[in-house]
Formats: sequence, C-alpha cells, structure tokens
Amino acid sequence: MLTKKNKTYITYALLALLGLPVIGGCAKMIEEKKFDFIEPESIPDSETGADQWVAGTYSKLLDDMFRWNVFPPALEFDCDYMSGPDWSFGNLGAGNFQNNDYTKMTWEGPYNLIHRANLAIENITPMKTLSEPVKNNAIGQLNFLKAYAYFLLVRAFGEVPIHTITVNAGGDINQPRQPIPTVYAHIIDLLTQAETMMYKNTDAGFQPGRASAGAAASLLAKVYVTMGSGALATGNVNVRGGVPFTMNGTEKVFTSPATFTVSKKQLAGYASLNAQEYFTKARDKALEVINGKYGAYALLPYDQVFLRANRNSSENIWTLQSVAGNANYGVQFSAGYTGTYNAKGNIETGLWWGMRDHWYKLFESKDYRIVRGVMHRWIRQGGDASWGGGSYYPNNEEWTRKAKGYTNSSGTFVPPEAPFNDGANYRSEKSADFLAYLTKYADVSDNKIERTDAAWYFLRFADVLLIYAEAANEVENSGAARAAALAKLNQVRERSNATPHRLSGDGNIDNQVAFRSAVLEERAMELALEGDRRWDLIRWGIYLDVMNRIGGVDEVGVLKSRTDKHLLYPIPNTAVGINTNITTNNPGWN
Repeated sequence: MLTKKNKTYITYALLALLGLPVIGGCAKMIEEKKFDFIEPESIPDSETGADQWVAGTYSKLLDDMFRWNVFPPALEFDCDYMSGPDWSFGNLGAGNFQNNDYTKMTWEGPYNLIHRANLAIENITPMKTLSEPVKNNAIGQLNFLKAYAYFLLVRAFGEVPIHTITVNAGGDINQPRQPIPTVYAHIIDLLTQAETMMYKNTDAGFQPGRASAGAAASLLAKVYVTMGSGALATGNVNVRGGVPFTMNGTEKVFTSPATFTVSKKQLAGYASLNAQEYFTKARDKALEVINGKYGAYALLPYDQVFLRANRNSSENIWTLQSVAGNANYGVQFSAGYTGTYNAKGNIETGLWWGMRDHWYKLFESKDYRIVRGVMHRWIRQGGDASWGGGSYYPNNEEWTRKAKGYTNSSGTFVPPEAPFNDGANYRSEKSADFLAYLTKYADVSDNKIERTDAAWYFLRFADVLLIYAEAANEVENSGAARAAALAKLNQVRERSNATPHRLSGDGNIDNQVAFRSAVLEERAMELALEGDRRWDLIRWGIYLDVMNRIGGVDEVGVLKSRTDKHLLYPIPNTAVGINTNITTNNPGWN
C-alpha cells in the first residue's frame, strides 16, 4: 500500500519530468501545506494521465540509478581498460563487491524501475479514453524499461526473481530466482511486444528523449548477441593488454599492450542456449534496425556525436534525459569524467575517471577518438594553477613536443602549440592524475555546477553496427559473410578517421578468430566509458584471463586481480533477508 509520502514522491517525479511547476525539492514539497499533491488514483483517464505514468517510470532511471553517482560506475568500474585514483575508484574498482553501494544499487535500482513500470501498466491498462496507438505506445515503453532492467540484472547477478505485477495487484514479493534462460525469455517477450507497440522515431507521435521501437529492437539485438556469445562453448579471442609497466630501478616504465590469445569459457547458466540461433537472431535484428525497419538511424560525423544538442539524434538511439541544475534530475557523473570548472576555466574538482595507457595505445595516432575524444590539456586549480603550470596527456614524444616545444634539427627552438602556448609550464607524469580522460561527457550547459545535463548513452547506432559485425562473423564462417560484416565494422572506423580493416594483405582479419577479436577491440575503443567493457569480457568468457594478465595492479595502482566469484555481483544482504525464497548468495559471496 502506498503511503502519503510515497504518493507525493511519485507525483514530484511526474510533475518535474512533465515540466509542470513544483515547489523546491522533494522534502520541501512534502512539508508545503498549501501544495495539494496528486494521488495516483487522481491521475486522469486521458493521454495526459498515461503520459504522467510513463514519465514517472522514466524518472526512476535518474532518481534511483544515476542521481547519486552510483551509475554509471556500477556498470563499468570493474574492467581492464578503465582506471582512476584508488580512493575514487572505490571498492568496486578494486574487486571488493560485498556490501558495496554500487552492486547493491545494481540490484535495487532495476527492481525499483520494474515495480514502477508494473504499477504504471496496471493503471494505464484499464483507461478507456486512450486511442489504441497511444495506449500501445505507453505500455510498450514500460515493457521496454522492464526489459532493460532485467537485462542489467541477469548480466550482473545471473538467476534473478521475476515480478510481473505489483504487490498492490496481488503479486508476492517472495519470488524465487529464475534460471537464466527463463529470465532471457521474459526479456525477449517484453522487447518483442515493445518493438511492435512503440512509436518509431519517424512517427508523428514520437517524443524525442523517449525510447522508440528502434530502441527496443536495438536492445533486443544486444540481448541476442549476449546470449549467443555466453552460450558459445569454445573459441579463441585475441586481446591486447597484459602487464602495464616494468620498473627500471625506481622509475616506472610503461609498456605497450601485448597481444595474447584467450580460450573462451561458456558462461555458467547458458549451456542450454543455442549459440548459433541467438547469433543469427542478433544479426538479423541488428540488420533490421540498420535497414530502417524501426525508424531512421545513422552515424553522425565524429565531432557531432557527443554534443548536447544531438543527444536525441539519429545515432543516439536512447539516452538519459538529465536536467541541468535540478536536484533530482541533474547528474554528477560528468564531474568524475571531465571535471567541474571555475570561472577561470580551470578544474575545481573531479576529473578522476579515465582510460588506461594500454587503451590509448590501441589507436592509430590519427584516430579522432584519441585526437579529439581525449583531453590532452587541463589545469587543476589546486594543483597545476597554484604554481603556474598545467597538465597534458599522453607523455609521449608527439604530445610532449606540442606541450613543451622542442629544438628542431637546425637548432631552432619550436615553441609549444596552441593551446599550450599560454605561458604555463606543462607537465605529464605517471600517476593517477594523468589518464586518458575522454570528452564524451564534456558538453553540458554549465560545467561549473554540481548537477549537470550530461547525457548517458544507453544505445548508439555504432553499437548496432558492431553487433551486426560480431554476429554475422559467428553465424557463417565464410568470406562472403565476413565481407558484409566488415562493411559495418568499417563504417565505425572510417567515421573516426581510422584505417579500414581488410580481409587480405598485411594486418588482415580474414578468419573468424581474427575478425571476432577485431570487433571486440573496436567495441573497447568506440564504446569506452559507456558501460560495455566488463559485460563484453564476461559474455565472451574471457574476463578472468584478461583481468589477471594485468598482473596485479594497473599503471596507477588499482587492483585488477580477479577470481571466479567476481563473475557475478553479490546479491545485497537486504534482498536475501527480505525475500524468503532467496536463501543463498552467488558463489563466493556470503
């Protein structure tokens, strides 16, 4: 039974997302005697009422998941290529998953989203004034959000309970954990319904910022490729990584990533799934999205992909709709990725989380994803600015010359290049303050405030192209199939000014293992800091080998050693205690 406080909280979320006036923050709203809150039963039987329920469900993505900086770290801190200072990277980044706020919210956040979606469906379904397309679109979006939540859960925890109705409607909170294939069957059912019920992004009724039929189909392709790769029993993957540094006396010497081959392991709980069946479904579903069956999608020029103005564009299929300066719907994670700035344009706080040196060295020097997608210059107010200096990355010959100048072969000093020609003394060191910080989340309306309108990219068209390339290579081990897959892979590379891959000649990828490895590496480069890398390693059964090849700690001292228990997150103790049908935790966790 909803309490008055909970009803008010739901109402606040609905009003805020609909752009309706609210009084201060949630606490103030509850205390405000003159503000007459809306009871859920008072939401009208109308298009406006249905939209209120849908908007209130979307709000859980921000309220419970992204608002307090638990997401996106919960999705990506635990992987090989990402790093940061150990104090900011936290227990999750070091492999300490038990009683961890990140893993706890990875359980609670999705289930809160599922509950809200079920509640909304139960209130929209009996509405009589809605046209069929409007009602279908509303329920389709709610099914989509439930599917997304279950996808997060099954990847992170394996077997999980399924809740199809709320307690209000007679549901039992004490649901048992369901086998992994059963959870996936439920996800597929939800998305298959959603893709036929929701508006395409080209339909007149589509609202930018909401999920669409294309989002449902794209997520379904991602679900299928996850099932296919998890079920595949044998195979090899070539990975670039390994030991990050050696010591020359007291000097730390960074290494180049070494190529090593990993024999994949079938993911526990996936043995009953047919890998070829789901790779085929992933290929076909991705191709339907690419060919426009579910709307109009396309890659943008690289410089336009991560602009705030384009967060609901043809490439960005589904993104988080955060609101600058809003206590409930503004996000804090952009500070960790790109920093919070002061009036001088210097970083006041943040800029903690970035990509490791080995990740940077995967790229050609001309690739836009490091030329333009990495912050090469910054000034920290309390560190650099205090002594008239600045920072640059990477500490290689190319960027050292740009930042500090050099003496050419004629003996003439060539001064630093813009923007390093401002008189500051730039430095680059081998520490946690010098990483490959990405610019993906830098375009916000105000980078001086704590809560920004940074987007989070749930689904991008580049991901769909790479899903097609990966799946097509697995479905048919032939030159013709590989050529079709190569065309999609190279669309992503060419957009970023990278040299196209070839099926013959030097550096070719003319066999299944080489092509598979190239696609997974491209995903690591293209989708960096978008919450995919850990789950790509997990689903391919190479997570433990790749993490442990690092040899303990990475370049800046973050522990990367992992054991079998790290393949799944621990179920929070609160859930084990409340749900009488969950009596044991995942292997290795108390």
